[in-house]
Amino acid sequence: MRKTIIHFFTIADYEEEEIWLRRQHQNGWKLVKLIVPCFYVFESCEPEDVIYRLDYKNFKQTEEYIQLAQDFGWEYFFKCVGWLYFRKPVQADEEEAEELFSDNISRVEMAQQVARTRLIPLTVIFLCCIIPNLLNAVNSRIGGFSVFFGIFFGVMFIIYLYLIIYCGIKLTMIRKKYLN
Repeated sequence: MRKTIIHFFTIADYEEEEIWLRRQHQNGWKLVKLIVPCFYVFESCEPEDVIYRLDYKNFKQTEEYIQLAQDFGWEYFFKCVGWLYFRKPVQADEEEAEELFSDNISRVEMAQQVARTRLIPLTVIFLCCIIPNLLNAVNSRIGGFSVFFGIFFGVMFIIYLYLIIYCGIKLTMIRKKYLN
């Protein structure tokens, strides 16, 4: 049996996504597919405590990297928009084996790569597309369409501004967490 759940995580919420996926598996639902932006497809399974880990490679994963993770017991089961998804059953006697990353520097580098390749382009789109179009729609005097576009770009302005601030703060907090 399969089910699809709509759940939204930002680019900075990958640790929360890992926890959420683990809870789903504990409740008997194994992730089989993710359809961007927020559709998670699960398959019924035996409830089991399985750790999920995400790594961000921005489309640059290598077979050697995946093989190394598999050598340490991680099941690589798919990639989605630069994110690699791994899972592994919990081993009661191996607490360190629950981590995909070998050190905190690797975690910090991943957060920085997410910021460079996802947050910066989001900010560029905001500065080059959303703000000029919002200003153009507000200054336009061409009737109904200008009102529609003014509202549309006003909403887009609020969404982008919120996402940029939220993700920027969150990625900075993740970076600080692993540097201390």
